[in-house]
Amino acid sequence: MKYDLPAELTVECDGPVRTVTLNRPAELNAVNANLHRALADVWRQLAADREARVVILTGAGRAFSAGGDLDWITSFLDDPVARDESIREGAQIIEEMLRFPLPVIAAINGPAVGLGASIAVLCDVALISERASLADPHVAVGLVAGDGGAAFWPLLTPILRSREYLFTGDRIDAATAVQLGLASRAVEPEQLLAQARQLAERLAAQPTEALRSTKRIVNMYLSQALGGPLQAGFAAEVVSMQSADHRDRLLALRERATR
Repeated sequence: MKYDLPAELTVECDGPVRTVTLNRPAELNAVNANLHRALADVWRQLAADREARVVILTGAGRAFSAGGDLDWITSFLDDPVARDESIREGAQIIEEMLRFPLPVIAAINGPAVGLGASIAVLCDVALISERASLADPHVAVGLVAGDGGAAFWPLLTPILRSREYLFTGDRIDAATAVQLGLASRAVEPEQLLAQARQLAERLAAQPTEALRSTKRIVNMYLSQALGGPLQAGFAAEVVSMQSADHRDRLLALRERATR
Protein backbone atom coordinates (compact mmCIF):
# COMPACT_ATOMS: atom_id res chain seq x y z
CA MET A 1 0.00 0.00 0.00
CA LYS A 2 1.19 3.52 -0.79
CA TYR A 3 0.94 5.99 2.08
CA ASP A 4 0.19 9.65 1.41
CA LEU A 5 2.29 11.38 4.07
CA PRO A 6 4.88 14.17 4.24
CA ALA A 7 8.56 13.39 4.78
CA GLU A 8 8.16 14.26 8.48
CA LEU A 9 6.38 10.95 9.12
CA THR A 10 7.47 7.72 7.46
CA VAL A 11 5.93 4.25 7.32
CA GLU A 12 8.14 1.21 6.78
CA CYS A 13 6.39 -1.99 5.72
CA ASP A 14 7.93 -5.31 6.75
CA GLY A 15 5.59 -8.27 6.50
CA PRO A 16 2.63 -7.61 8.83
CA VAL A 17 4.49 -4.93 10.83
CA ARG A 18 4.35 -1.20 10.05
CA THR A 19 7.00 0.98 11.66
CA VAL A 20 5.87 4.61 11.87
CA THR A 21 8.73 7.02 12.50
CA LEU A 22 8.60 10.66 13.51
CA ASN A 23 11.22 11.94 11.11
CA ARG A 24 12.65 15.34 12.07
CA PRO A 25 15.81 14.11 13.79
CA ALA A 26 17.72 17.40 13.51
CA GLU A 27 14.85 19.09 15.40
CA LEU A 28 14.48 16.21 17.91
CA ASN A 29 11.25 15.31 16.11
CA ALA A 30 9.54 18.46 17.34
CA VAL A 31 6.03 18.56 15.91
CA ASN A 32 5.51 21.18 13.20
CA ALA A 33 2.42 21.75 11.05
CA ASN A 34 3.24 18.94 8.59
CA LEU A 35 4.02 16.37 11.27
CA HIS A 36 0.95 17.31 13.31
CA ARG A 37 -1.30 16.89 10.28
CA ALA A 38 0.37 13.59 9.41
CA LEU A 39 -0.17 12.26 12.95
CA ALA A 40 -3.87 13.02 12.50
CA ASP A 41 -4.06 11.35 9.06
CA VAL A 42 -1.82 8.30 9.37
CA TRP A 43 -4.12 6.11 11.48
CA ARG A 44 -6.87 5.81 8.87
CA GLN A 45 -4.27 5.00 6.23
CA LEU A 46 -2.80 2.29 8.45
CA ALA A 47 -6.26 0.88 9.15
CA ALA A 48 -6.88 0.67 5.39
CA ASP A 49 -3.67 -1.34 4.87
CA ARG A 50 -5.02 -4.88 4.62
CA GLU A 51 -1.64 -6.50 5.14
CA ALA A 52 -0.88 -4.62 8.38
CA ARG A 53 -1.35 -6.39 11.71
CA VAL A 54 0.78 -4.41 14.20
CA VAL A 55 2.26 -0.89 14.33
CA ILE A 56 5.50 0.26 15.99
CA LEU A 57 5.73 4.00 16.69
CA THR A 58 9.17 5.52 17.27
CA GLY A 59 11.34 8.57 16.62
CA ALA A 60 14.31 9.06 14.29
CA GLY A 61 17.62 9.95 15.89
CA ARG A 62 18.07 10.52 19.62
CA ALA A 63 14.57 11.71 20.58
CA PHE A 64 11.07 10.32 20.40
CA SER A 65 9.63 13.83 20.17
CA ALA A 66 10.59 17.11 21.83
CA GLY A 67 6.96 18.26 21.71
CA GLY A 68 5.68 21.20 19.73
CA ASP A 69 8.04 23.04 17.37
CA LEU A 70 8.64 26.46 18.93
CA ASP A 71 8.38 28.38 15.65
CA TRP A 72 5.07 26.70 14.85
CA ILE A 73 3.61 27.25 18.32
CA THR A 74 4.78 30.86 18.40
CA SER A 75 2.92 31.50 15.15
CA PHE A 76 -0.36 30.80 17.00
CA LEU A 77 0.08 33.97 19.06
CA ASP A 78 -1.00 36.07 16.09
CA ASP A 79 -2.83 33.48 13.96
CA PRO A 80 -6.02 32.27 15.65
CA VAL A 81 -7.04 30.27 12.58
CA ALA A 82 -3.87 28.16 12.73
CA ARG A 83 -4.26 27.88 16.51
CA ASP A 84 -7.81 26.55 16.24
CA GLU A 85 -6.80 24.15 13.45
CA SER A 86 -4.04 22.75 15.67
CA ILE A 87 -6.56 22.10 18.44
CA ARG A 88 -8.91 20.36 16.00
CA GLU A 89 -6.08 18.19 14.72
CA GLY A 90 -4.93 17.46 18.27
CA ALA A 91 -8.37 16.12 19.12
CA GLN A 92 -8.33 14.09 15.89
CA ILE A 93 -4.97 12.50 16.78
CA ILE A 94 -6.31 11.29 20.11
CA GLU A 95 -9.65 10.12 18.69
CA GLU A 96 -7.99 8.27 15.81
CA MET A 97 -5.51 6.53 18.11
CA LEU A 98 -8.27 5.44 20.49
CA ARG A 99 -10.38 3.94 17.69
CA PHE A 100 -7.46 2.49 15.70
CA PRO A 101 -8.07 -1.28 15.49
CA LEU A 102 -4.51 -2.66 15.43
CA PRO A 103 -2.15 -2.94 18.41
CA VAL A 104 0.39 -0.11 18.59
CA ILE A 105 3.74 -0.49 20.32
CA ALA A 106 5.62 2.66 21.28
CA ALA A 107 9.41 2.32 21.11
CA ILE A 108 10.33 5.41 23.14
CA ASN A 109 13.93 5.89 22.08
CA GLY A 110 14.57 9.26 23.73
CA PRO A 111 12.81 12.22 25.34
CA ALA A 112 9.03 12.27 24.78
CA VAL A 113 7.77 15.72 25.68
CA GLY A 114 4.29 17.31 25.57
CA LEU A 115 2.41 15.86 22.61
CA GLY A 116 5.26 13.36 22.22
CA ALA A 117 4.50 12.02 25.70
CA SER A 118 0.78 11.97 24.97
CA ILE A 119 1.03 9.85 21.83
CA ALA A 120 3.52 7.51 23.52
CA VAL A 121 1.15 6.93 26.45
CA LEU A 122 -1.78 6.42 24.05
CA CYS A 123 -0.06 3.39 22.50
CA ASP A 124 -1.19 -0.06 23.65
CA VAL A 125 2.27 -1.05 24.86
CA ALA A 126 5.03 1.44 25.64
CA LEU A 127 8.60 0.16 25.66
CA ILE A 128 10.95 2.88 26.90
CA SER A 129 14.71 3.06 26.50
CA GLU A 130 16.53 3.24 29.82
CA ARG A 131 17.98 6.54 28.54
CA ALA A 132 14.60 8.01 27.58
CA SER A 133 12.22 10.15 29.60
CA LEU A 134 8.73 11.65 29.60
CA ALA A 135 7.61 15.17 30.45
CA ASP A 136 4.55 17.36 30.03
CA PRO A 137 5.72 20.97 30.45
CA HIS A 138 2.53 22.71 29.28
CA VAL A 139 1.96 24.54 32.59
CA ALA A 140 5.53 25.83 32.62
CA VAL A 141 4.82 27.75 29.39
CA GLY A 142 1.45 29.02 30.55
CA LEU A 143 -0.71 26.36 28.90
CA VAL A 144 -3.27 23.89 30.15
CA ALA A 145 -2.07 20.32 29.57
CA GLY A 146 -5.12 19.75 27.43
CA ASP A 147 -3.82 17.48 24.66
CA GLY A 148 -3.41 14.41 26.83
CA GLY A 149 -1.54 14.77 30.11
CA ALA A 150 -4.26 16.23 32.33
CA ALA A 151 -6.85 13.84 30.88
CA PHE A 152 -4.82 10.61 30.47
CA TRP A 153 -2.28 10.49 33.25
CA PRO A 154 -4.79 10.30 36.14
CA LEU A 155 -6.24 7.15 34.50
CA LEU A 156 -2.84 5.47 34.48
CA THR A 157 -1.03 6.81 37.54
CA PRO A 158 -1.80 7.66 41.18
CA ILE A 159 -3.37 11.11 40.96
CA LEU A 160 -1.11 12.55 43.66
CA ARG A 161 1.93 11.56 41.60
CA SER A 162 0.57 12.73 38.25
CA ARG A 163 -0.45 16.10 39.71
CA GLU A 164 3.10 16.86 40.79
CA TYR A 165 4.58 16.08 37.38
CA LEU A 166 1.83 17.91 35.47
CA PHE A 167 2.03 20.98 37.71
CA THR A 168 5.84 21.22 37.50
CA GLY A 169 6.60 19.75 34.07
CA ASP A 170 9.47 17.82 35.65
CA ARG A 171 11.22 15.12 33.65
CA ILE A 172 10.21 11.52 34.43
CA ASP A 173 13.04 9.03 33.90
CA ALA A 174 12.39 5.61 32.40
CA ALA A 175 12.34 3.66 35.68
CA THR A 176 9.91 6.13 37.26
CA ALA A 177 7.70 6.09 34.15
CA VAL A 178 7.36 2.32 34.48
CA GLN A 179 6.73 2.59 38.22
CA LEU A 180 3.99 5.17 37.63
CA GLY A 181 2.31 3.18 34.85
CA LEU A 182 3.21 5.59 32.03
CA ALA A 183 5.37 2.95 30.31
CA SER A 184 5.14 -0.83 30.13
CA ARG A 185 8.79 -1.70 30.67
CA ALA A 186 12.26 -0.23 30.36
CA VAL A 187 14.65 -1.72 27.81
CA GLU A 188 18.36 -1.39 27.16
CA PRO A 189 18.76 1.27 24.44
CA GLU A 190 20.51 -1.07 22.02
CA GLN A 191 17.69 -3.62 22.37
CA LEU A 192 14.71 -1.26 22.11
CA LEU A 193 13.75 -1.70 18.45
CA ALA A 194 14.64 -5.39 18.46
CA GLN A 195 12.36 -6.03 21.45
CA ALA A 196 9.61 -3.90 19.91
CA ARG A 197 9.91 -5.92 16.72
CA GLN A 198 9.90 -9.22 18.64
CA LEU A 199 6.72 -8.24 20.44
CA ALA A 200 5.16 -6.97 17.21
CA GLU A 201 5.78 -10.30 15.49
CA ARG A 202 4.31 -12.14 18.45
CA LEU A 203 1.16 -9.99 18.36
CA ALA A 204 0.92 -10.31 14.57
CA ALA A 205 0.71 -14.09 15.03
CA GLN A 206 -2.23 -13.84 17.44
CA PRO A 207 -5.77 -14.51 16.17
CA THR A 208 -6.66 -11.24 14.45
CA GLU A 209 -10.28 -10.75 15.46
CA ALA A 210 -9.73 -11.82 19.07
CA LEU A 211 -6.87 -9.32 19.43
CA ARG A 212 -8.74 -6.47 17.75
CA SER A 213 -11.88 -7.00 19.81
CA THR A 214 -9.89 -7.18 23.03
CA LYS A 215 -8.24 -3.85 22.20
CA ARG A 216 -11.60 -2.32 21.28
CA ILE A 217 -13.14 -3.32 24.63
CA VAL A 218 -10.16 -2.05 26.63
CA ASN A 219 -10.27 1.27 24.76
CA MET A 220 -13.97 1.64 25.57
CA TYR A 221 -12.94 2.34 29.16
CA LEU A 222 -10.55 5.02 27.99
CA SER A 223 -13.00 6.62 25.58
CA GLN A 224 -15.79 6.73 28.17
CA ALA A 225 -13.55 8.10 30.90
CA LEU A 226 -11.94 10.69 28.63
CA GLY A 227 -15.04 12.18 27.00
CA GLY A 228 -15.54 15.01 29.49
CA PRO A 229 -11.92 15.68 30.49
CA LEU A 230 -10.68 15.86 26.90
CA GLN A 231 -13.34 18.32 25.80
CA ALA A 232 -12.73 20.46 28.88
CA GLY A 233 -8.98 20.17 28.39
CA PHE A 234 -8.95 21.36 24.79
CA ALA A 235 -11.32 24.22 25.59
CA ALA A 236 -9.14 25.32 28.49
CA GLU A 237 -6.01 25.01 26.38
CA VAL A 238 -7.45 27.39 23.78
CA VAL A 239 -8.17 29.95 26.49
CA SER A 240 -4.67 29.60 27.96
CA MET A 241 -3.14 30.04 24.49
CA GLN A 242 -4.52 33.58 24.53
CA SER A 243 -3.13 34.51 27.95
CA ALA A 244 -0.39 37.04 28.65
CA ASP A 245 1.46 34.45 30.74
CA HIS A 246 1.67 32.08 27.77
CA ARG A 247 2.81 34.79 25.36
CA ASP A 248 5.53 36.00 27.72
CA ARG A 249 6.84 32.57 28.64
CA LEU A 250 6.73 31.22 25.09
CA LEU A 251 8.59 34.21 23.65
CA ALA A 252 11.20 33.98 26.41
CA LEU A 253 11.65 30.26 25.74
CA ARG A 254 12.00 30.83 22.00
CA GLU A 255 14.55 33.57 22.59
CA ARG A 256 16.65 31.26 24.79
CA ALA A 257 16.41 28.50 22.20
CA THR A 258 17.72 30.75 19.38
CA ARG A 259 20.72 32.13 21.25
